[in-house]
Amino acid sequence: MTILPPPDWFTKNFIPPEQTISPALGLLALSLSVGLMTNSAMAQDNGPILDRGDIAITGFSGLKFPQDGIPPGVNPIDESFIDEEGISLRVYKADNMGGPPEGQLVNLPAPFEVKASEIGQVFGLAFDDGVRGEGEPRVPNLYVTSSVLHGLQIVGPDTDGDGRMERLKNGQADASFMEAQFGTKNGGTPGAIWKVDGLTGQVSLFANVALDGTDNSGPGIGNIAFDKYTQQLFVSDLDTGMIHRFDMNGQDLGTFDHGQLGRTAKGLGPVPHDDTNRMDITNPSFKAKDPATWGFAANERLVWGLQVHGHRLYYYAQDGGMIMSVGINKDGSFGSVQWELDVQSDTGYAVTDIAFDNKGFMYLSERGTLKNKYDYSEFATPEKSRVLRYYLESPDDPATPSRWVEVPQTYAVGFKPEHKLALGGIDLQYDYNPDGSINYNSCTAYLVKTGDNLRENEALKDQLSLGGPFNVHGIQLTEKSLIQPQNTPPWGSYFADFDGVFDDPEVRGHVGDVEIYRPCEGQLGLGETYPYPWDIPIPEDYPGDDIPPGGKGRCIEVKAIDYFCTGFGTLGVDLYLQENAGLNADSLKAKSFTPGIDVAPKMQSIPGPLAPYTLDVLGILPNENYDLGVCLYNKADADAGGEFPCCKAVLPLKAPPFACGP
Repeated sequence: MTILPPPDWFTKNFIPPEQTISPALGLLALSLSVGLMTNSAMAQDNGPILDRGDIAITGFSGLKFPQDGIPPGVNPIDESFIDEEGISLRVYKADNMGGPPEGQLVNLPAPFEVKASEIGQVFGLAFDDGVRGEGEPRVPNLYVTSSVLHGLQIVGPDTDGDGRMERLKNGQADASFMEAQFGTKNGGTPGAIWKVDGLTGQVSLFANVALDGTDNSGPGIGNIAFDKYTQQLFVSDLDTGMIHRFDMNGQDLGTFDHGQLGRTAKGLGPVPHDDTNRMDITNPSFKAKDPATWGFAANERLVWGLQVHGHRLYYYAQDGGMIMSVGINKDGSFGSVQWELDVQSDTGYAVTDIAFDNKGFMYLSERGTLKNKYDYSEFATPEKSRVLRYYLESPDDPATPSRWVEVPQTYAVGFKPEHKLALGGIDLQYDYNPDGSINYNSCTAYLVKTGDNLRENEALKDQLSLGGPFNVHGIQLTEKSLIQPQNTPPWGSYFADFDGVFDDPEVRGHVGDVEIYRPCEGQLGLGETYPYPWDIPIPEDYPGDDIPPGGKGRCIEVKAIDYFCTGFGTLGVDLYLQENAGLNADSLKAKSFTPGIDVAPKMQSIPGPLAPYTLDVLGILPNENYDLGVCLYNKADADAGGEFPCCKAVLPLKAPPFACGP
């Protein structure tokens, strides 16, 4: 279905971009270095720099040429370098789009930016939950990881007497990384994790990823994810294939080895880490244009995108294009491993980012094969990368190997005919009202993805021109319900550019990851925090069914309980329940046994066992005790009529110590 905008909408609502700059001297590369040149020192003085709905985006910082000019007969690209003053991280305010989504470019203010001189080239992003010390406001911090997904540049000593380092195409004994490739001036290695303080905007080195004391040799980090329940960060190391976990003080707490444990769980032979396979830019066999010489971990070990969901860490393994998951134990350690699905792909492109909504749907974004054009124009193979959505089979189909649907739903990314312009960054955003103002009451309504040339389509040029420039390298925001063929082409979307440069149609892969600060629990007062599931005493001796024959534990096992405030001022609760009687339960009946307290809905089904059952708890006060009766059953059994098996229990629960409401 094609969605076309009203003919007069753009002329009434389009907000023009801050600047459009033509290339100087006919050189594409020069335009890449021009953009919004504020830096992190320009953080807001009045209050925190990070707030709900803020969108963080990473991207290539651009390049620069010598200020004293280029001698005649010299290739300008030979004298070009990464722009240290360019921006590699921006945080946008996205609380007002100026109108409904009609395919237009929206000029989002970016009050906070970080220069490449501080953190180098980066990709992965993660917000923490903002919980600070007693009496401090709940404001998140942002974590950013070093990356080669925006190219890898090396240099050698000055040989022509111009006082500048020489760009190198091949390794040599005295080679070094180009300035602003990594944040080496500030102590960073290719495995650096940077922390942006959400209150002050201060940028600091959080940790350098290393294995047994050996730093990442150059391939950098795949991505990063935060787990609020165990208060730790997970990162994928492209050098070794390990997944590291860090506490919030930057202390490395240990690793998970997909090459050994993940492959074994899939029934494949283990592939151990080869510590001799390292990037060596001092060796002539290193080729800057050939990522195969960059020392990445073997494909059987390589891990890219990460995300935490349902007390498990999901990750994408290049090893056959698998989504795997590993449990996160109460103490934060790694638990059981399981295969989730194989991503159906004709290209084999890596999934560099993963997201989940509040109903358990899983979203994946691919990024084209890593490139490193000498003129800095292309860092990823273009126009074949997809955004996918998977959901759990309900009930699970025993004829299929995975619990997830085999064929994913897809989204139209960009206006080019195949609509496959994704760049590997994905997250979910709050809803937007018809006037374009943000609606914090709906937590995961819009899907945000990074992409290339998102508004370019020659056949639609006249219509698109009304909504702004065509060459938008940045993000596309679309309601998550608009899967293809809906919103194809994507007129029902907002678009925003990363760097404010719109005369660069040839560039590819210059935008990276996207992450949105999106707390879904309602607002808190100063110093208040929500209890996490493991902090709430989970009853062990509650009335209910006996241990089922051949089963394990109780018929109903309470895995976790998560309270939050809904947008209507009502207390909500997510129940993570496991049924152990072999009923393949996918539905819940719920009833309050405490007078004056009620719950809704009375009956519900969920997409699969990893999604929570969500209830509104009505008429309850902070810290009040209540008894909740639950019955887990299989919907297909109930729909068949007559008697059907049901696991029952009465859970003695307690409300959290906060009230919901205006």
